[in-house]
Amino acid sequence: MDTDLLKTFLEVSRTRHFGKAAENLYLTRSAVSFRVKQLEGILGVELFERLRNNIQPTPAGERMLGHAEAVLNAWERAKQDIILNQQHSTQLTVSAGHNIWDAYLQPYLQPLHLGLDGVSLRTDVLSGSVMTRQLIERSLDIAISFDPPKLDELELVKLTQIKLVLVAKQHNLSLAQTSSIPYIKVDWGTAFNITHAQEYTMLPMPVLHTSSARMALDFILNNGGCAFLPEVLVQPYLTNKALFVVEGASSITRNVYAAYWAENERQSYIEQAIDILSSELTIKNEPLVD
Repeated sequence: MDTDLLKTFLEVSRTRHFGKAAENLYLTRSAVSFRVKQLEGILGVELFERLRNNIQPTPAGERMLGHAEAVLNAWERAKQDIILNQQHSTQLTVSAGHNIWDAYLQPYLQPLHLGLDGVSLRTDVLSGSVMTRQLIERSLDIAISFDPPKLDELELVKLTQIKLVLVAKQHNLSLAQTSSIPYIKVDWGTAFNITHAQEYTMLPMPVLHTSSARMALDFILNNGGCAFLPEVLVQPYLTNKALFVVEGASSITRNVYAAYWAENERQSYIEQAIDILSSELTIKNEPLVD
């Protein structure tokens, strides 16, 4: 299997357009079309419905998406494992769910780099479904998320607890007054959504939904409004009075978990990484320039 065929297939699936896929891959349109036809010939099925200005994956094409991503991820992991240099004897793949990086993981990257001697790190921000699939495929060593996958024989370790506070740019703003300002809904997972629906019905319809805490923070600093954000992220802004906690709004906590297979050839490195990720750090979080 030529991995270029899979890359081309995924790009056409993403852009829904042969011409745009060709531009992104630095190929001619005819080359993209030829690669897709080659892949279809190998599989014996049509992967796209070629309608005028409307390229859509067939049911077979939809099923092929996950397999194509899995093959490319496995191939990339194999290449990196093979070409590790003399200073790095192994590679550890760590992926985090959306918002885990901003709320927790960023300060731990340097301790992981320094504390895992002889280990090359690979880090990605992925959706929960993709992390679960990669754990099953054994192409992912550690998955970090608010809502860990429920799989037999999977080890789960609670790493920390994130405190989410409702903050706004306005001073002395009460919870009842938030109905008059923009609200930014940040995705903090299933448990947050349940608590949010039960206890914060007074909040207005969001003007922005986002999976990025940084994006929500930047929006508030520029446009005003309120959002639930990690205390560790907004503390510098609370200190310099650029942001304020909404009066009467209780904080919402979310646990962060690490998930990994107990039987793994990199078990010792995984355990070292978990120890580092579970340790307390003195976090310095510089405010954004607004």
